[in-house]
Amino acid sequence: MGNMKIKAKADGDIVKAKVMAKHPMLTYNAAKKKGKEANFITYIVGKVGDKIVYEASTSQFLSKNPLFKFKFKGAKKGDELTMTWTDLKGKTVTESKKIK
Repeated sequence: MGNMKIKAKADGDIVKAKVMAKHPMLTYNAAKKKGKEANFITYIVGKVGDKIVYEASTSQFLSKNPLFKFKFKGAKKGDELTMTWTDLKGKTVTESKKIK
């Protein structure tokens, strides 16, 4: 089972992408209440080849299993969208999916 669900569909010269990152996104307050350490995704980037098509610095204010939706140009059906996220503890997850 992956840590991300990626859907990317070419519509003419625009690719529409939806990425769900599976992560508990534990805020500082919630972590304190549960007696755990805070941990949430702090950065996410999407690439097609060497080209960055999506990039965001994120915070504890995203919900559990956050969903990222974005559109971009410069890719076609059959290309691969590679997403990478990094969390507060430095864990990095990378997954790829072919654009349909």
